[in-house]
Amino acid sequence: MSLLFDPEDAVRVLRTNDPVLARLIERAGPCRFSTHKRATPFAALAQSITYQQLNGRAAGTIFGRFRAIYRPKRFPTPDALLETPDAALRTAGLSRSKIAAMKDLAAKTKDGTVPTLARLRDMSDEEIVERLTAVRGIGPWTVEMLLMFRLGRPDVLPVTDYGVRKGYSIAFRKRELPSPDDLRARGERWRPFRSVAAWYLWRAVELGEGPKGGRG
Repeated sequence: MSLLFDPEDAVRVLRTNDPVLARLIERAGPCRFSTHKRATPFAALAQSITYQQLNGRAAGTIFGRFRAIYRPKRFPTPDALLETPDAALRTAGLSRSKIAAMKDLAAKTKDGTVPTLARLRDMSDEEIVERLTAVRGIGPWTVEMLLMFRLGRPDVLPVTDYGVRKGYSIAFRKRELPSPDDLRARGERWRPFRSVAAWYLWRAVELGEGPKGGRG
């Protein structure tokens, strides 16, 4: 799925509306925001569950072991996951709570609680959050990642994400992380391209401390 917006348009709006973000954009360079085109909602959410509360390398190893259970298939169907003994999933490195969440995801994919990709395209961000957080182990942050990086939605701001909050503190020269409410308030300047603003705040973490004079 392609993006639902033009990144160059988003950058122009953000530069105009927020001088601090404009300086960050200058340092970080062109927007390379992109979506993951192949994953089904079921697969994307299963991966998100696996990665929760783990560093990327460890999570990637566990997710690889999980997928290896079902070779030569690229990814299990909901039925195949439901039929897999918990012991086999624990061998891959999944915790009991994540196994329970994965199996609830599979069951709710089968019963239609988790919509198809075609159906998701026609739903609002708010409707998708409400529907998907009915799945065990899936909170708003997980759905926000799906909205941004699978559906290509332009105006998602994950205000509880540590990386976004850390990037804000770097770009805006703050000693403390912003509260979700503070980040949400500043984010009003970034509409309707808050997804791109979040992407640049993640880049701020990669770049480290910015130049002096970042407040604005």
